[in-house]
This record gives sequence, C-alpha cells and structure tokens, in this order.
Amino acid sequence: MTDRQTSPAKSGLTRRRVLQGGAALAGGIAGLPFINRIARAQGAALKFWQFYAPGGDVKPQVKWFEDMVAGWNASHDVKVELEYVTNSEYMNGSKLSTAFASGEGPDIFIISPGDFLRYYNGGVLADLTPYIDDVAKADFPESVIANRMVDGKIYGVPMEVEPMAFYYSVKAFEEAGLNENDVPKTWDELLEVAKKLTTPNRYGVLFETTPGYYQNFTWYPFLWQGGGEFQGKDGKSAFDSPATVQALKLWQDAIKSGAAPRQVLSGGFDIVANLGAGYCAMQNVGVWGISAMDNNAKNMPYGIFKLPTPANGKYVTVGGGWAFVANAKGKNPEAAARFCAWALASKDQDSIQRVVDWCTVAKSDMPPRNSALAAGGAAFTNGKMGVFSKEVHPGTRAEPRVPPEVYKIISDAIQAAQLGGADPQQTATAASQQLDAFLASYSGAPIL
Repeated sequence: MTDRQTSPAKSGLTRRRVLQGGAALAGGIAGLPFINRIARAQGAALKFWQFYAPGGDVKPQVKWFEDMVAGWNASHDVKVELEYVTNSEYMNGSKLSTAFASGEGPDIFIISPGDFLRYYNGGVLADLTPYIDDVAKADFPESVIANRMVDGKIYGVPMEVEPMAFYYSVKAFEEAGLNENDVPKTWDELLEVAKKLTTPNRYGVLFETTPGYYQNFTWYPFLWQGGGEFQGKDGKSAFDSPATVQALKLWQDAIKSGAAPRQVLSGGFDIVANLGAGYCAMQNVGVWGISAMDNNAKNMPYGIFKLPTPANGKYVTVGGGWAFVANAKGKNPEAAARFCAWALASKDQDSIQRVVDWCTVAKSDMPPRNSALAAGGAAFTNGKMGVFSKEVHPGTRAEPRVPPEVYKIISDAIQAAQLGGADPQQTATAASQQLDAFLASYSGAPIL
C-alpha cells in the first residue's frame, strides 16, 4: 500500500498517464466532452450494464435484477434500464473501455476490486457517500468495503463476497478409488490426487488459464499462503520472493504433469462447463459454484474443500465480489448514485433483504453486510454454504485493487510460468523489476 496522493485531482494525473498499460481506458474517461454532456437528455433512462440480465442463463439472477429495477422505477422519476453484456466480453473484452473512450459509458455498472483503480484514477466513479446512511455504512465490514473507498469516501457498493475453494466430482473420486478422506490438504497432495484422477478423457485438476483479472484473482491465495506479497509496506515490489516462485511453480507443475489443462472450457469461473461436464475432476472456483451447479448440474454429486497449503504455509483464500458503481460523467450522476445506495446500501429492510436474496436465492455468495448475514440465518450455515461459512470463509482476505499496469505485470508472469514454461525464479525476478519501475512513479489512489 502506498501513501502517495490519493485523488485524481491532487495527483496531477494526465489523460496519457491514465491510459498507460495495455488494458487502460481511452480518451473520454478522464473528461467527457462538454458538448456531449449538454446534448444528453436529462430525462433519459439510466443505462445499467452488467452480465446477468436480461440475457443471462440463470433465471433467479435475471429475476433478481429485473425485480430490483422494477422496484426502483415504480417509485422514482428517473428510470433505470438493464443492458446485458456477456460475461466474457465484460470481463476480458473491450466493450466497457470502448464505451467510456467514446463518451458513451453506462450510467451504472459493476466492477470488481481488481479493476477499481482503472476507473477511480480515470475520474469515472461518483462518490456514493452522501447517499448512504451512517448506520448502513457501519453495516459493511472494513475488510469488505475498504477496497471500494478512497480518503474515507465510498465509490462502490459491494453486492457479495466470493471466497475461492476447490470443488470435486464424487463420481470421479469413486472411480479412482478415493473418497472424502483423500481430499488434499497440501499442495503436494493436490498434485498427487490430481494425477490419480486424470484419465484420457478427464483432467484431474483445473486452474484458470485465460489471462485476465479473474486469473490474477484466483492466483493470489497461492502467493499469500507462502507469505508472499506483490508490494511491500515500503511501497516497493515484494514479488521476487520464494513464495512467488513456489506459487508460480505449482500452477506450472500441474500442467507439466498432464493433470491440468492448458485451456479451460467457457472460462475458469464456469464450473458447469468444466467440472459439471466431466472435463475435470477438481476445479478451483468460488462460492458462486454452488448455485451454478444446483441450477444447471442438479444430478451431479460434488464436494467442496478449502484451498490446500504449501509446506510451512498458512491457509488463506481470496474474497472478491462485484460492486455497483455510478458514472460520474454520465447523464445523471446523482440519480445513478442514489440508485446504487438504494439498491444495496440502505438501512431499509427491503435493501437488506435484497442482499440476502442475491446471496441465497439468485446466487450463492457470502453477504457483504452484517445485517444480511443475520437475516439470512440458516441459509448461510447449512449444507454446502455451511462448508464455505465454517471452513472456507474464515480465511478470507480481500481481493487487491491494483492499477492496470500492475495487473498486467502479474498476469504476464503467471502466463509465462503456467503456459510458457518459463523458469519461475527468473519470471519472478523480471516481474519484480517491472513492478518497481512502475511503482516508483505511481501517484494514483492507494494500492490495497
């Protein structure tokens, strides 16, 4: 974490600086052309981009979004319209950045902590703090809300917390002569079990292989478990460490052994297309996998276990999750900000129940609000959600928020070792040098 300047206005960020890095936003993000803003009709509906509704394939999630927007529209003059973007295009495509570059970014959208600084440093995110009651603010644990805040102000309202674990096929275990007592607890055991589960038609274990924010997100726990960090308290790179090397080597060894695929189906986040379809026997995926399997692979028995640890390591998992944000340069930033607060961060019971319903009915997630955890009761402690609540979630650490340049350096390192066969030590050293070069001149909001 850096203690450098934390406001785009203070930092003197130029548009060129904001755009540096292969995945940065283009020209319109830092300052929407004045004439375009004037030309927009104030009465037009606010566009809400996300990858759930109305075109999503999980009906409870589509219904949740549609019901939420219908509730807002029935009681507010400024209306909201849902606009669906496919998950792959939203997470790894260019639709969102291209829209902002042309001054046509959505009024409301969702972002993960990993991509927060791209939009905050670009001047896109509206301050939501004035629209959130103090009681509601206190309802979000610091570990959940901190990476959506700058200088004490809230710029994103989280809708979920999504810790990572492993899911496994009960049938695949039985076919290999294994049972729940053989669930791996260490990295060495994970690779051993994965080899036993590997057949000519099925991989033993699956990690994400597609470069992107999601892959970085899923790799961080393996770095942390060995005591590693990508940045030290002094603000300099800490990436050149034994913990980094062993984390890179684990993912590389899984593929070298033939137990893990070089390519995933649909996406590493898609448990139905991979574990559910029999493409792999164990998959590294988040808590959302429960609802995905229950909705689209109902007849497949599966189990869940927390992430194994390296020798002399400590159990840690990562808790991501998406957040509602408002476009500070949109048609009506105030109405967009009010919508975000109304939907997820009001002290009203409807807002609390909306969070409960998202995390238990529409999806399977840990709630980002204490009141929602209490209101959900047994839904969060029984069955497979109970495994996450009791065994997985206690070791959760918040997903880091990083500038696009830092994300890309780490992503390139993972890809080089995992798929390129590069030496993990040399990869860690080279990436660390690149990180130091960037961090020495970084002046945006703090990296967390």
